[in-house]
Amino acid sequence: MRLPIWSGVATLAVSLTLYPLFDGGAWLWGSLGAVLAVSAAGVLASRLTLPGWAAPLLGLVALGVYLTAAYAGDKAWVLVVPTKESAVALLKLLATGFADIQRYAAPVPDEPPIAMLTTAGVGLIAIVVDLFVTRLRRAALAGLPLLALFTVPAAVLPDPIGWPAFILGALGFTSLLIADGRERVGHWGRAVLVRRSRAADEGVQESADTRGLRLSGKRIGFTAIALAVLLPALLPTLEPDPLFGFGVGGSGKGRGNSISIPDQVADLRGRLQLPENNTVLSYTSSDDTPRYLRIYSLDVFDGRRWTMNELKGRPENRVDQGPLPPPPGLASSMKTTRVETDIQVSEDITPLQFLPLPYPPQLVRAEGDWRADVDSLMVFSSGDVAGGLRYQVVSTEPEASADQLDAAPKTVDPAVAERYLKLPDLPPQIRQLAQRVVKDSKSPYEAAVNLQRFFTTTGGFTYSLATQGHDTDALRSFLEQTRAGYCEQFASAMAVLARSIGIPARVAIGYTGGTKIEGRWEVRTHDSHAWPELYFEGVGWLAFEPTPAGSAGQGTARVPDYSLPRPAETTPSSDPSTSAADGGDTPSSAPNSRDRLRELDPEGIYSGSVTPVETAPLWVTIALAVAGLLVILLIPALVRLVIRNRRVRTLTWKVSGPSDEVTARAEKVDASVAAAWAELDDVLCDYGMARVPSETPRALARRLTQQHEFGAEPAAAISTIASAVERLLFARDPGEIAPMRRELRTVRRALAATVSRTRRVRAALLPPSTLLRIRGLGEKILDGFDRLENIRLWNRAARRNT
Repeated sequence: MRLPIWSGVATLAVSLTLYPLFDGGAWLWGSLGAVLAVSAAGVLASRLTLPGWAAPLLGLVALGVYLTAAYAGDKAWVLVVPTKESAVALLKLLATGFADIQRYAAPVPDEPPIAMLTTAGVGLIAIVVDLFVTRLRRAALAGLPLLALFTVPAAVLPDPIGWPAFILGALGFTSLLIADGRERVGHWGRAVLVRRSRAADEGVQESADTRGLRLSGKRIGFTAIALAVLLPALLPTLEPDPLFGFGVGGSGKGRGNSISIPDQVADLRGRLQLPENNTVLSYTSSDDTPRYLRIYSLDVFDGRRWTMNELKGRPENRVDQGPLPPPPGLASSMKTTRVETDIQVSEDITPLQFLPLPYPPQLVRAEGDWRADVDSLMVFSSGDVAGGLRYQVVSTEPEASADQLDAAPKTVDPAVAERYLKLPDLPPQIRQLAQRVVKDSKSPYEAAVNLQRFFTTTGGFTYSLATQGHDTDALRSFLEQTRAGYCEQFASAMAVLARSIGIPARVAIGYTGGTKIEGRWEVRTHDSHAWPELYFEGVGWLAFEPTPAGSAGQGTARVPDYSLPRPAETTPSSDPSTSAADGGDTPSSAPNSRDRLRELDPEGIYSGSVTPVETAPLWVTIALAVAGLLVILLIPALVRLVIRNRRVRTLTWKVSGPSDEVTARAEKVDASVAAAWAELDDVLCDYGMARVPSETPRALARRLTQQHEFGAEPAAAISTIASAVERLLFARDPGEIAPMRRELRTVRRALAATVSRTRRVRAALLPPSTLLRIRGLGEKILDGFDRLENIRLWNRAARRNT
């Protein structure tokens, strides 16, 4: 009868690890109801002694009734009995829930479809756990479905699982195993050869006594849980984070190599559709010029949407290590402009793990573990958020003229081409359209300008948020029919067309430059924007602006000067790279070079935060972990040393005269003679010569003297200690008792001489006397749990007699 209840308790305890996945608590109350329904069905099946195969079916019926009452009661008969309409409503909720979890990133909104999907999943796990535990009597195998439930947040979330949630789940599973063992042994009678607590002895026995077994199970379970939580904090890890977010490799905040990235396109459209236009950040720049602040760089188009490759934020690419990695494609000979930007992010912004930055950033001063992706120069963190953060950026923007871009090589680096020219199968009409738009172009740069002009001027496109879809069919419809969309569709379309004609392209998402208010540029929610970035060899990535100018909600979008068509009278320079000579041609002069820290930061405003710091090698981490482990192992020795020193200090007390008889027994026995006797007792325990409980002090002195053949001085010393103890315990007038510090030292040396060196080392490093005290403390704690467990609201025996 108890096993179905404990199965439900274990399932509910493990399900608590799901809490970081949701923004709300409806899923928890729904899951609680589902577990209660399944547990009630299990208890009923046990009471009716139904066959094993029937219990899961009864659990499914109970779960179905509960889901109907909770989520489709208005379409059920008498609110609980399922009908065809209620079944259809539940199926629609399930389908909506599956679609929502694909759209949202954690934490997901706690809406009815998602809450119902979670409730049904937890209920099914509860049925499987009850099947293993109660019907098949394989409680250990119940850990498999519980582990599957536990791994959901571990696989989805970037942050480590909170150790309190892990402990609750582990305690639930441990309690289930203890209950199963108790049920098994209870059929055989009284458990023997196990320790029983005093609290258990006071209880009334109605069935086989398994409390001692339960106590042993608690010891094993609690020890395993403690080791699972504490050991990762002591051992070195190859990843930046252990499981629970603290230890040698972590910082307690869950920083790691993984990061949760929301659907950037859906998130962008949602921000543009918000009725409120709140300030998300403000900034100032050294040239007082607005510029785009990029957050995401999307470089993968699968035919349905744009996404990004796996981020590469190595420890050496932390922003506090110095200049960021070099901007891809930017030649050392290209002249650049240095711009300093001070950015203040609003505290009310939704959780954001990327920093809005002007491209390309070269120095970033920000508190926290922020790292730069090597390929895209996105700056991100897996443990910190941008909300409320103030940071400074030094960017080095290439001064690329139209002539220089026109003279850029038509062939690009093979690695860049392989990654940024990749396209899925496209309708031939899309490629044909791109060829028609750029048919008169003489260079990739001119083709890019013509593509931008097609969207902004000659193509007849308009701005509208009332659009649906991002796949190739929607792209074709946008380019050929509707020609109405918002910034993301313009950016995506231009990037696809650019790739189709051989220009590497990607999509950037972030904010436009905003509006200047009282000396600072303010960026608001409706300044959210998407734009394409195109790659030119020797210059790197440049932003283009295909969204029509003056669009509602995109009024702060600006077309870059280099992307404007050249006036007709302008003739190309015979030497388009003359301005490049100022930049030098040595690798050390590249804007990304760490040797140029002083050049990038002449005022020294970053000197306090970007001084290069050597990353600790692995052997240093291992050495620190071993040192920490040794310190923990030496705790018993340190405790023993403290206790010995405290006793030795009390050995100078004296007890004399009949007038001191009462105080000698009540106080000074503990302060002087008892200290010497207790220290002698611990020394004997540490050296494996433990005193027999029935042995008197005189008998102990005689046995040790004869057994170890003490000389005259050690024999006299131990006799003095034994005589002092007996006089204080039994004599009416103990007389004067001299300090016994010298006698105790003599006896300890004599005993040490009789044992091996290994025994002496063990007594110093892992003294058994201290280990026994630690064990006794643990037993008292476990006894306290037993006393709590034996608390009853009324007496069973009295209830039975009535």
